[in-house]
Amino acid sequence: MIETDRLILREWRDADRAPFAAMNADAEVMRYFPATMNRAQSDALIDRERGRLAHRGIALMAVETKAGGAFIGFVGLAPADTGTAIDEYLEIGWRLKRDAWGHGYASEAARAVLSWAWAHTDERRIVSFTSRINEPSWRVMRRIGMTERPDLAFDHPKVPDDSPLKPHVVYMIDRPEGT
Repeated sequence: MIETDRLILREWRDADRAPFAAMNADAEVMRYFPATMNRAQSDALIDRERGRLAHRGIALMAVETKAGGAFIGFVGLAPADTGTAIDEYLEIGWRLKRDAWGHGYASEAARAVLSWAWAHTDERRIVSFTSRINEPSWRVMRRIGMTERPDLAFDHPKVPDDSPLKPHVVYMIDRPEGT
């Protein structure tokens, strides 16, 4: 578990399944992904992250607010798994419910995850990537201290060729000295 002033990042619970499925079925939340997710796909993502946490000690973790305990999405670490040069690094990623946008939660949680990663892993750098048109996510990347790496930009092999989501930007952050 990771805590910030306003948030708790924690293991997934069965009670997260319904709100997570609703979030993943929201076309606005998923506008920078090729498709929304149905309940089975959403549940499978939770199951995958539970397994990853149990076996690797890292995962995309459920996020809830301290005030009220509302589930608002996920933030965490995962293998990049893009089929590109960035796959040697861990990715930091996030997805939040629409009503959690605009409160600084993604940046707050992502900073805490980076601090955790530097303290608990030997990773020398961490990446984040998104479709070029996903300005909200790359603004978060900049806010948490990541730098764009145009040399690592790629067309995502899992996105259809005719999709405006295919071109991806990559941001990276190096381990701070002394950590």
